[in-house]
Amino acid sequence: MIGSALDYLALVTFLTSWLGYTQFSKRKAKTTQCIARVMHQQRIHWMSQVIAKEVRVAEAALLANLERNIAFFASTTLLILAGVLTLFSQVEKLEMVIGSIPFSVSPDHALVQVKLALLACIFVLAFFQFTWSMRQYGFVNVMIGAAPLDKSGTDKNLLAYARQMAVVQDQAAHSYNYGLRSYYFAMAALCWFLHPSAFIFASLFVVYTLYQREFNSRAVQAITLAQAHLEKDPAYKVNE
Repeated sequence: MIGSALDYLALVTFLTSWLGYTQFSKRKAKTTQCIARVMHQQRIHWMSQVIAKEVRVAEAALLANLERNIAFFASTTLLILAGVLTLFSQVEKLEMVIGSIPFSVSPDHALVQVKLALLACIFVLAFFQFTWSMRQYGFVNVMIGAAPLDKSGTDKNLLAYARQMAVVQDQAAHSYNYGLRSYYFAMAALCWFLHPSAFIFASLFVVYTLYQREFNSRAVQAITLAQAHLEKDPAYKVNE
């Protein structure tokens, strides 16, 4: 048997925390103001304004900036993944390092490989999410380029088209968010090398941190208030 009962409990806690929080945040976002919900409303308004602009250089620049950020994480993920895979050939040295850390459990050769495999899987998932996010932002660029001009901003058909642009952009942002979330949980997985109890605590702490930032942060409050002010503008009501 590889590992102890506490190791299995820690792994189950980790997976439950990640998958459970993902489902929880999706459902709660439908009824509660959070980063995902308020930013979706902002994207709808942004894309509604695009169709009324003849020159869309600013939009292209903003989207390019978003894509650069994602490209940075995608390339960084590949470097981290290469480092993790390299450690498979240096397990003995890694065990010596772990054994020298105070309060760490005695490393088990097979279990260390399982832990490395978990990290590798996390960063593979993160890479898939980041690259899919980049592709979707590319789709948004194409849709903006194809959008007809409507200076009045009252064409219902084009407003519906703008909403679909916002949906695609929203999905791109979700993929980016899932990629970043993988990094958060990778930090928790690192604690497994020290002790399974630390792994459990780190997994729960990551969930708490994500919840606070996505639902209770000052950024959420500020964007929500900004959205309320925006909705008072007559032009916003037309775009709705």
